[in-house]
Amino acid sequence: MISIWVKSKKVELVEEESRGMVPKSEALEATKFAIEIGFRHIDSARVYQNEEQVGQAIRSKIADGTVKREDIFYTSKLWSTFLQPDLVRPALEKSLKDLQLDYVDLYIIHFPVAMKPGEELLPKDENGKIILDSVDLCRTWEALEKCKDAGLTKSIGVSNFNHKQLEKILNKPGLKYKPVCNQVECHPYLNQSKLLDFCKSHDIVLVAYSALGSQRVKGWMNQNHPVLLEDPVLCAIAKKNKQTPALVALRYQIQRGVVVLIKSFNKKRIKENTQCSCTENSPVSGFNVEIRYASL
Repeated sequence: MISIWVKSKKVELVEEESRGMVPKSEALEATKFAIEIGFRHIDSARVYQNEEQVGQAIRSKIADGTVKREDIFYTSKLWSTFLQPDLVRPALEKSLKDLQLDYVDLYIIHFPVAMKPGEELLPKDENGKIILDSVDLCRTWEALEKCKDAGLTKSIGVSNFNHKQLEKILNKPGLKYKPVCNQVECHPYLNQSKLLDFCKSHDIVLVAYSALGSQRVKGWMNQNHPVLLEDPVLCAIAKKNKQTPALVALRYQIQRGVVVLIKSFNKKRIKENTQCSCTENSPVSGFNVEIRYASL
C-alpha cells in the first residue's frame, strides 16, 4: 500500500496539482509550499500541462535541502492519446524531460478509453466530438511493464477503471506486474464501496480524486450537481465535531483505507488539509447517492 508521510506522521493524503486551469506560476509556488509543510506525494499528469513547473518545484526543494528525491512520491499519468503500445514509453519520457527527473514513482493509465493519437490532447471532429481510437489495454499494460523494467517508473497503476476493466488486466496471461492502484472519483456522494472492496481483495490501493466534490471547473465537472461541502448533514457533523466539512470528508476516506488527492492553491487550505490526520474518525455514512462530478 502506498504510504505518504506528512510531518513525520503516517497518513494517506496527497496534493493533487492543477489541470492547467490556473497560472503555471501558481502550480510552482503551491507545490513548493506543499513540500515545505510536509506533503510528500505530488500527483500531476501530462494533460494538466504543468509538469515543468511541478518538476521545478520538486528540484528546488531538493536543492535547498528540504527533501531528498527518495522522500518524494511523484505520480504522473499516461494520457488517452498515447495508449497505443509504441507511444507509451515516449509519453513517459516526455514527462520525465519536462520534470527533469530520472524516474517517476508511479505511472498510471489516465483513462481506459483511447483517443486518436497526435499532438492534440483532446482531438475532436468537425462536430466537436472527441475522436476515439481502438486499443487493447492489455498491450498498453505490457508497455507500462516494460517502462517499469527500464527503471523509468517505480510502480504502475490505473485510473478510472471499473472492476471488469481491472479484471481484464489481472487475468491477462503472462501478467508481470499487477496495478498497484486505481485512481477514481470518490467522495461521500460517490463512495465507491463495491469497487473499494474489489480493490482491497486484490491488494490494489484505491486513490480518491474530487474527494471534496466539484470546484465547478467547466469542461471537467458537472455544473448541475449540489456542492458537497455545503451539504447540511456534512456541515452538521463538522459543527458537532468542531471541524470543517472538508476535514470531515477527508477523514472519512482515510479511515476507509483510501488515499486522498486534494487540489488547492490556497496556502491556508493546503496547510489546513494536513490536519485531517489529527481529527477523530468521521461519522459520515449513508451519504452515497451516486453523484458523479467529473464529466469527462
